[in-house]
Amino acid sequence: MHAGGQSRRLPGYAPSGKILTPIPVFDWERGQQLGQNLLSLQLPLYKKIMNAAPESLHTLIASGDVYLRAEKPLQSIPEADIVCYGLWADASLATHHGVFIMKRSNLEELDYMIQKPSIEELETLSKSHVYLMDIGVWLLSDRAVDLLMKHSYKKSKAEISYYDLYSEFGMALGSHPKIQDEELNQLSIAILPLPGGEFYHFGTSKELISSILSIQNKVADQRRIMHRKIKPNPAIFVQNAKTSVSFSNSNNNIWIENSHINFNWKLNSAHIITGVPINDWSISLPSGICIDIVPVGDSYYAAHPYGYEDIFKGDLSDKSTCYLNKPFHEWLEERHLNLDDIGGDIHDIQTAKLFPLTDSTDNLQTLLKWMISEPDSSKGRDLWLQSEKLSAEELSERANLERLYRQREQFRKQNWIDLSANHEKSIFYQLDLEDAAHEFSQMNLSIPEILPDDVAQMNRIHNRMLRARIMKLNDDKRYEEEKSKAFALLRDGLLGELSDKKVSPHLSVYEDQIVWGRCPVRIDLAGGWTDTPPYSLYAGGNVVNLAIELNGQPPLQVYVKPCKENHIILRSIDMGAMEVVDTYEELLDYKQVGSPFSIPKAALALSGFAPKMQNKCFSTLQEQLKDFGAGIEITLLAAIPAGSGLGTSSILASTVLGSLNDFCGLSWDKSEICNRTLVLEQLLTTGGGWQDQYGGVLQGVKLLQSEPGFNQQPLARWLPDELFSSPEYRDCHLLYYTGITRVAKNILGEIVSSMFLNSNESLRLLSEMKDHALDMNETIQRGDFLRYGKLVGKTWQQNKQLDAGTNPIAIDNIINLIKDYCLGYKLPGAGGGGYLYMIAKDPQAAQSIKKILTDNKPNNRARFVGMSLSQTGFQVSRS
Repeated sequence: MHAGGQSRRLPGYAPSGKILTPIPVFDWERGQQLGQNLLSLQLPLYKKIMNAAPESLHTLIASGDVYLRAEKPLQSIPEADIVCYGLWADASLATHHGVFIMKRSNLEELDYMIQKPSIEELETLSKSHVYLMDIGVWLLSDRAVDLLMKHSYKKSKAEISYYDLYSEFGMALGSHPKIQDEELNQLSIAILPLPGGEFYHFGTSKELISSILSIQNKVADQRRIMHRKIKPNPAIFVQNAKTSVSFSNSNNNIWIENSHINFNWKLNSAHIITGVPINDWSISLPSGICIDIVPVGDSYYAAHPYGYEDIFKGDLSDKSTCYLNKPFHEWLEERHLNLDDIGGDIHDIQTAKLFPLTDSTDNLQTLLKWMISEPDSSKGRDLWLQSEKLSAEELSERANLERLYRQREQFRKQNWIDLSANHEKSIFYQLDLEDAAHEFSQMNLSIPEILPDDVAQMNRIHNRMLRARIMKLNDDKRYEEEKSKAFALLRDGLLGELSDKKVSPHLSVYEDQIVWGRCPVRIDLAGGWTDTPPYSLYAGGNVVNLAIELNGQPPLQVYVKPCKENHIILRSIDMGAMEVVDTYEELLDYKQVGSPFSIPKAALALSGFAPKMQNKCFSTLQEQLKDFGAGIEITLLAAIPAGSGLGTSSILASTVLGSLNDFCGLSWDKSEICNRTLVLEQLLTTGGGWQDQYGGVLQGVKLLQSEPGFNQQPLARWLPDELFSSPEYRDCHLLYYTGITRVAKNILGEIVSSMFLNSNESLRLLSEMKDHALDMNETIQRGDFLRYGKLVGKTWQQNKQLDAGTNPIAIDNIINLIKDYCLGYKLPGAGGGGYLYMIAKDPQAAQSIKKILTDNKPNNRARFVGMSLSQTGFQVSRS
C-alpha cells in the first residue's frame, strides 16, 4: 500500500503520512473508533478482496490516500495475471486519475489504459468505448510481480530505477497497449467495477474536508460530527482536540485535529489546524491559512504554516510559485527578506528552509503571527532569522512522532471524558465500545456513570455493557453483575413490547380432548446472527433458512390435555422427567438452564399463567386454574439431541406456545407465536434471535427480513424449492449427526456481548452477513445449484470469522475427510457440533461422502439422518 510520496498537497499530515490521517467517526454508522485513521478504514475492504481472490493472486497493491466503500457484495474474481478494480465515474472526476478503456463490443477485455485524459478525449472515446476510473486497487499474480520487479531495475540489474506502476506498467497492458513491451503485453488482465463503489480522495488539504463532508452527508439528515460544541456548519470537523473557540455562521471548511484552540483564537474559513500544543495564544487566522506544529527532538516545535491550496511545488525565483496563498516573492518582500535568507535548494520550495524551530510556545506564537499576518513585526523577523529552520522535506524526516502521538492521545483522553459524561450525545454509544473500554482502562479513566432511566433504552444497555467490559479489563469482580444488568435491560425492552398484550386464557377443548402440536426444525443457510438482539434491534436482520423434517417426521412434538386436579403436570418423554407445579413461585422458576421444563414454564407464563401477563388477577395458581376450568398436562417429545444446531430449543418453545395457543383459545397467529418465542428466550436468559422459530414454524425455503426496533416481526418471502426437491438435486443434500454437541448459550454470550459493545469487526462482519443473505436469496431464485453450494460454504466461513470456536478440531477432522466431494458445508446454528449439513457436488459424490463417513465414524453416536423439506411448518390438531 503506497501513500502518495511527500504529501506536498496535504502538508498537515506529511510527517506522519497521509495513510495515517485521523478520520472523524461517521455518525450514521455504528462501531467506529474514536482513534480511527485512513488505513484502519481501508483495510477491511482490502482483506475482503484478498479473501475472495483466486489462489493464483497473492499480491494486492492499493493507494493509501483514498477511502473506498463497497456497498454491495464483491463479485467473483476471475483468474488473470492482473485484476484491477475501477468505478464508473463522471468524466470530470476521471480526468484526474488513470482510466481503463474497454470496447463497447467487448466489455470483458481491457483495450488500453490512459492517464489523466482530457474531457474532450473521453467524450470522443465514448462513441466506441466505455471507461472505468482506476481506483488504485490491483491484484497481481506472481508472474506479474516478477515482471514488475524486473522492470524496476536498470539494465545492469544492480540498481533500482524509478518505474511507475500506473503510467508505465499499466500503459503496457491490454489488447492495444500504449507502451509496447513484449513481456508485459502478454499479461492477461481483468477489469472489475467495484460493486456499489464509492471513491473518496485525500490527496489535498481541500479534499481532506470535501471528502469527509461527502461521507458524512451520505445520510442527508446526519450532519453532525463528534466534538464538544454544536457546529453551525457541516464542514467543521474537530477531533482529538481541546477547543473553547466559538464557531459562527461564517465559519466553514475547518479541520481541527490534535490541537488546543482557546477562546482567544479567531477563525474564518478554509483552515487545517494540526499539532497545536496547549497554549494561551491570541491569534486571528485569515481565511485560507492553515497551521501545523511539528514536534522536533525532545522539546522543540517547528512552526509550519501554509496555504489551504498550497502545493509546495516550484522554483522560489519563479513568480508563479506560491506560499501562504500568495506568490512567494511577495511573501519575501513583505518581510524584507531575499532569496539569500532562505537556506536549502531554492529550485524547489519543498526543500527551502522556511520553518523555524523553537522550544518556547510564546516564541511559537510570535513566529506564526509574523509568518502569517504580521510581516512588520521586528521581533518575529529576528526570531525567524536567528532560529534553525527546516524545509518541508526535513520536517518529515526529523519529526518526533512519539511526541505527536502522545499529544494526540492526551487530547483524545479528554474527549472520552467529555463524551461519556454527556449522555445526551447518543453518538458515544454508537462507537466501538470494545475499543473505548480498552482506552478507558489504559488511560486509567473513571468508569462512565450509570445512565438515568429517562435515557433511551439501547443507550442504557450499551452503557451497562461498557461498564462491565472496563471492569473486566481492570480485574474488577463486579463485571459479571454489571453484564447481567445489560442483559436484563434487553429483556425489559423486549418484554415492554408485550406489556400491553396481556391475555385471558380460557379452556377451549373438551375435557377428553388432546391438543397435538408438531414442528419441523430448520437449517440456516445465510444471515444467521443478524436476527439476534441487540444487532437486529438497531440494524434489522436478513436470514435465509429452510424447514426440514427428519426421517420423514417433524421431530418436535407437544401434547396438551386437561387434568382434573388444579395443578400443572409437565412431562418429557425424551428426558424421562416429570414435575408437578402447584404455585406461581414454582411456575416462575424457569431460569434454570438445563432444566427439562424451563421452556414450558416460561411458555405458560407468556400464555397468561403468570400475574404480570394476566388481564384478571388471581391470588394463587390453583385459584386461576379453577377459574380456567381444569388443570393442565403438557407432554414434550424432542426426537432430536440437544445442542443439535437445528434450532431445537427455540422451535420447541414455539411448538409449546402454539399448542397452548390452541388449548387456551388465545387466537395468536404464527407471527405472534414466533415473536413471543423471542421474548421467552430472553426470559430464560439464553438469548437468541428470531430466525430459529420462524425457520421451523414457517414451511419451506424463505428469506426473512426484519426492521430495526424492539418489535422484531420479520417479513417472510418464500423461495422456490427446486434446488432441494427436484430429483436432480434432492440426493445432494446430506445431514450427518456428528455426535458432538455444544450449548449455544456459550457461543451466544460472547457474540452478543460484542454486539452490545459495537465491536467494529463484529458489526462489519454482521453487515456482510446481511448482504450475503440477499445474495443467497437471489441465487436460490435463479436455481443456480453450483453457486448455492459455494454460498453455503461462504456462510460457514463467516460463522468461523465471527467465532473461532464454531469449528472445533473434532469437526474439522470430519470435514477434511469429505470436503473434496462438497460444493459447500456448514454446521447449522451457532456451530461447534451437532449436525453437519453438506451439499455434494453430484449424486455420485453424495454416495462417496456416505461411504467415507460410515467407514470413519468419529464416535458411536454419529450417523446420517434423512432430511426432507417441510411443506407444512408448524401444525396443530385435536383428538
